Amino acid sequence: MNTHQNVARPFWKQPESRRLEFKEIFPGGDQIAKTAIAFANGAGGKIVFGVRDNPRDIVGIPDREIFLLEERISDHLFTQCAPNIIPEIFIQSAEGKSLLVVRIFPGSHKPYYLRKKGRHQGTFIRVGSTNRPASQETLESLERQRRNISFDSVPAYDVRWQDTDLKEFLSDYTEATGRVLRDTHLKNLGLMVREQDQVFPSNAAVLLSDSLHRSRLFPFAKIECARFKGVTMDVFTDQATVSLPVHKAPEACMMFVKKNIALGATIGEIYRKNRWEYPLKAIREAVINAVVHRDYALMGSDIKIAVYDDMLEITSPGPLPDTLSPEDLGTGRSVIRNRTLALIFKDLGLIEAWGSGMLKIRQALSEYPETDVVFRETGHAFQVQFRKQEDNGGRLVPGKHQAGTRLAPGRHQAGTRLAPGSEQLRILESCKIQLAISELLKIAGRSDRTKFRKTVLNPLMNNGLLAMTDPDKPSSPKQKYKTTPAGIEKLERNSVPTGTTENSPAIQDLGPS
Repeated sequence: MNTHQNVARPFWKQPESRRLEFKEIFPGGDQIAKTAIAFANGAGGKIVFGVRDNPRDIVGIPDREIFLLEERISDHLFTQCAPNIIPEIFIQSAEGKSLLVVRIFPGSHKPYYLRKKGRHQGTFIRVGSTNRPASQETLESLERQRRNISFDSVPAYDVRWQDTDLKEFLSDYTEATGRVLRDTHLKNLGLMVREQDQVFPSNAAVLLSDSLHRSRLFPFAKIECARFKGVTMDVFTDQATVSLPVHKAPEACMMFVKKNIALGATIGEIYRKNRWEYPLKAIREAVINAVVHRDYALMGSDIKIAVYDDMLEITSPGPLPDTLSPEDLGTGRSVIRNRTLALIFKDLGLIEAWGSGMLKIRQALSEYPETDVVFRETGHAFQVQFRKQEDNGGRLVPGKHQAGTRLAPGRHQAGTRLAPGSEQLRILESCKIQLAISELLKIAGRSDRTKFRKTVLNPLMNNGLLAMTDPDKPSSPKQKYKTTPAGIEKLERNSVPTGTTENSPAIQDLGPS
């Protein structure tokens, strides 16, 4: 089992990301201030001067200019950013040349913004390798971070406590712990909030409830599950929407997963041993992590579980918490986004110990050498992929005990002839905003630019689904790509339904069983 993370390469050889940006020279305008603001509002990061990003080239900063550049950067950030951002600036030697590195730390006085535009218009956040203006809900999230308040502990002011149906949760809690929750315990757990003479449920209480207020306030606090035929999103064979109190959602998802992956068997000297196509313990941990750590303040995104012939993918809204990097995963370090829900999940036995989830995933995969696990931030979400390995010919490598599945083309071979593959649909989704090929390579987790053009971008353009922003200069370093109206239509035809009505069942089967 392999875990894919960019930890071995020096930072000047890594792709631009949520925490890294390259500049050949100091650009005009507010670009550097916006990037510093986005880093300070998020996980921090480095702005590296002296590196051309597209194509990647170490150009360096001349020694006679490097200290003048340092002063210019310091003055620029001081005059443009509020509250003040104090960077660490240092010289880094790379390939015999000097780079100037501006390190921005996660800020403790969020939100940070451009002085001349003010807080509401000048706040920026980092999404992937781009800077985006902050929405109102993001501004509220940054304010909560400054005050060290988790979203799930905030009172739901437009819901009366007596209208919060927690009967099923309270019964489940008593069954799991042997304890009966009274009002005092509910307050201590952060589920009941008293302000002056009124009592409100917290957002966590609403998410755990079995009332219509959960679907009204949190319509995207659900999980969309789909089993696709082959390795593309073109045809699904089974589909379900899990819309349950959040503590019940993981087991409902596992029912869907077991229904849609193969169960094989091996015969030992005495006993017959069943073996699932993927390790259920690892998948269950990934699903629980997705539920308890997702960003419930984000509207418009739900958790998605997608099963292909070559991969099982779990996507959770919200990137890693700002103080946790991909390199920290599996080390035992834990940062809790939803503190109230996390304590509840721990009491219910869904979480055994803080920081143990990723370690348990790796341990479970030690018995599946034919499967790789990939942890990655993609856009404004976190994703776990369980990928079947491929041989040099692009064919899936079956496990020693694997049974019941047909081998299919590798995920990078799909979608080049008849229909867009899952990777190409992700590119179309991302290119609703104009993106450079360097950004698309990061989204796809690719490094071979030529192969990426040949197998992903060119087929999409040949079919009229993707277009260059400057078609007269196809080799321009400023070239970007955008999804065409035909591409948008294709995405809509291939999308997983994201809504249910109030009369929908909690788990809605939409495909053949």
